[in-house]
Amino acid sequence: MERKILLIYTGGTIGMKQDPETLLLKPFDFHQITREVPELKKFGYVVDALSFDPVIDSSDVRPEFWVKLAGIIKANYACYDGFVVLHGTDTMAFSASAMSFMLENLEKPVVFTGSQLPIGMLRTDGKENLISSIELAAAQDAEGNPRISEVCIYFDSQLFRGNRTTKYNAENFRAFRSANYPPLAEVGIHIRYNTAALYRPQVRGRELLLHTDLDTHVAVLKIFPGITEPFVHAVLATPGLRAVVLETYGSGNSPSDAWFLDALHAFTAAGGVIVNITQCQAGTVDMGAYANGDILRRAGLVCGRDMTTEAALTKLFVLLGQYADNKVVAEKLGIGVSGEIS
Repeated sequence: MERKILLIYTGGTIGMKQDPETLLLKPFDFHQITREVPELKKFGYVVDALSFDPVIDSSDVRPEFWVKLAGIIKANYACYDGFVVLHGTDTMAFSASAMSFMLENLEKPVVFTGSQLPIGMLRTDGKENLISSIELAAAQDAEGNPRISEVCIYFDSQLFRGNRTTKYNAENFRAFRSANYPPLAEVGIHIRYNTAALYRPQVRGRELLLHTDLDTHVAVLKIFPGITEPFVHAVLATPGLRAVVLETYGSGNSPSDAWFLDALHAFTAAGGVIVNITQCQAGTVDMGAYANGDILRRAGLVCGRDMTTEAALTKLFVLLGQYADNKVVAEKLGIGVSGEIS
């Protein structure tokens, strides 16, 4: 049976083409994608294209964008075997993380990709990223099921779990890294799947459920040497604030100043949620490893383990939107739901 892939262009560098007269970059018509990338005809897949109107710079991504994107995937879920989302790189890891929590019971691939150079430029990385993403989204296993059943990011020959990925390089073609989880696939002469790392649904045929009620009353607070009491109090006193992603040192350590710990404890005692995430690129939070981590546990913080900031933030958006009781949010925050925690 002919495979059907829906290509969703949201914006970003990959969809730009240089105007021959003005030399300015502008989006091209993705309904005619095979004109720009004729190699796609060799697959024998049906590749339909849908473009956001207007397209957006990924720096302008907001939760409303995620709701729209999730709705498009839901509306077309029964008609396509997989989805490729073309997206700017700056917030791609946030969007992929959000989709992983918003699309419950996902059993088909949703592959985010983009490029560092426009697809119309001679040295572009966009063509390879696009071609490989479509091939990955169409791949089946021996039983005829999708090889990939989750939200991913494909960039520069590597496929990563979306909610484990962070952008770490603004200039190189290898723009993304998944420090705490191995690649799901590596693309060279052959595509080598890391079968043990891939998510496999226990039961197939479940209805795709959307979680589009997002509560964004969340702050990200990164500690640093010299952080001041007025600054911390100002963040925690933000009107309506329900949760905080606290980026700590090392394995989850923080300053031991009484004013700092008192401020955190006052916030959690009043019903607020604080999740402890490490600032390090790799590794996990263990609040029992050092005294300066244990004091945070006693202040009522939730251990974020090895979640990325992007995953912790978007997971909180979804959980806060689902549950009015912050105690329930705190309980569910530490439970993995889409492979975001080891």
